[in-house]
Amino acid sequence: STDLTSTVGYDTIIQHLNDGRKNCKEFEDFLKERAIIEEKYGKELINLSKKKPCGQTELNTLKRSLDVFKQQIDNVGQGHIQLAQTLREEAKKMEDFREKQKLHRKKIELIMEAIHKNRNLQYKKTMEVKQTCCCFLPYGALLSLSSLSHFWQLFLKLAQTKSALEDSDRGYQQSVTTLEKIREEWQKEHIKACEFFETQECERINYFRNALWLHVNQLSQDCVQNDEKYEEIRKSLEMCSIEKDIDFFVNLRKTGSAAPAPVVYENYYNTQRNATPVRSQVPVPISR
Repeated sequence: STDLTSTVGYDTIIQHLNDGRKNCKEFEDFLKERAIIEEKYGKELINLSKKKPCGQTELNTLKRSLDVFKQQIDNVGQGHIQLAQTLREEAKKMEDFREKQKLHRKKIELIMEAIHKNRNLQYKKTMEVKQTCCCFLPYGALLSLSSLSHFWQLFLKLAQTKSALEDSDRGYQQSVTTLEKIREEWQKEHIKACEFFETQECERINYFRNALWLHVNQLSQDCVQNDEKYEEIRKSLEMCSIEKDIDFFVNLRKTGSAAPAPVVYENYYNTQRNATPVRSQVPVPISR
């Protein structure tokens, strides 16, 4: 700004930096909330795999596949809990980064506040001295208003006025010189502050971008790990054999290997007669 006492540009930069810190805080809170969701989801999966019956009376190969299924669901739940812990660690890193930048920035802001205050006070003082100098009447004006009878009184007053004016003018010059030194110092500090703030903003954007990239990678890795667990279930299901499970059940539950004996007819009405025994038809085995 062309106004020496204006801080509009500096205030704009500070507001932008505050917005940047707020954005980092929002992402940090997002990670924390996601961690809560992941942990809750993981615990629910573990409870589901341990407490909920799922084909508990199955036998042989399908039973093994179901055991693998439940174990891998438990592992997926553990993975989500681990992901939740990882997200909390990343949120803590973001918080530490924000606080570190805040502390470093505070030092610069205190320097700038002090130099702004000193500059404004000196500017005000200089303008007051300048106003004092402008209030003195020119020497000729004093002489033109005087009369001969008051010459000596006016001459004495003129001498005093001249002395006061010279003193005021010297004070004004010194004030302007001091103000210029302060202005130059402020300008140097302002440039240094801007360079520092720019460096911080570059670091913040770079850190924020990398944190977001890392977060996405963590989610992708979690998906890959989950897919590996699900692949174990698929492999186990490939080993599931219908014939083997049927044979296993038959061998486990069989009650014997021989068919029931034929039923023989006995004639109790005419015991003297040689009756031909009537045999029941042997059952025909059903093919699988």
